[in-house]
Amino acid sequence: MTAGGIRPAWSEAFDPAPEVPTGGLPVSAAWAFDDADGGGVPVAVVDSGIDETHPAVAGPFRPGVALSWDGDRRAVTAVEGPHEDMYGHGTACAGIIRRAAPACELISVRVLGARLSGRGEVFAEGLRWAIAAGARVINLSLSSNKSEMFAQLHDVTDEAVHAGVVLVCAMNNVPAPSYPSQYSAVISVAACEGADPFRLLAGAAPPADFAAPGIDLEIPWLAGGTITATGNSFAAPHVAALAARLLSKYPTMTPYQVKAVLRAVAGNAVPR
Repeated sequence: MTAGGIRPAWSEAFDPAPEVPTGGLPVSAAWAFDDADGGGVPVAVVDSGIDETHPAVAGPFRPGVALSWDGDRRAVTAVEGPHEDMYGHGTACAGIIRRAAPACELISVRVLGARLSGRGEVFAEGLRWAIAAGARVINLSLSSNKSEMFAQLHDVTDEAVHAGVVLVCAMNNVPAPSYPSQYSAVISVAACEGADPFRLLAGAAPPADFAAPGIDLEIPWLAGGTITATGNSFAAPHVAALAARLLSKYPTMTPYQVKAVLRAVAGNAVPR
């Protein structure tokens, strides 16, 4: 999240949104999303946990996992089963996903602690766990800015895409590199104005592939409540939801096809 009144980095590229070509794909938003609700699509939220009792996230769930770093063993530990949201961030992302893909099967993969911090090794292991658990879409409203994590996260990102998993990753809120948001295999997302869960803008140039609502957005939080917040973190789950909705209608699509279709149906796409 960003401090009050500060727009997250990369959002300026979408204000105003540039025109981008559809690539000639004969598709529309109605073709992509109508009569679809995300049903049957497992969506992992790799974050601070999900409060499954929050009314904004009510719907299908799959068993999740809480991962942490064991300093004595110098290893990642995993406890499968119910767990709480340590901060509120994961619940916010889950609630946003529910708005556009209400029937998707959410999976909570907790890798962040009470201060919304965590180790890169835990993050990478959370990704591997989500892939093995059968997620088709993984929402990553977090990233690492540590150069030593570049290769490890790149490898696990490739594992995900080759397994048919769509990775949606928020861009850094400050203008600095973060991983895996800047890998070409993921769908990278920055924030734009608006509250429509179907608002989607395509980027004309790297590093952000898309923009979605994430500025002064009302989002679910702890204790069944809501807050108003800004951040690229809250833009990414909008796109994860649209990917889930698309896959529930066209389940054999590859991650690269999903990315191409989302670009073709974006609000600023023009037919050429």
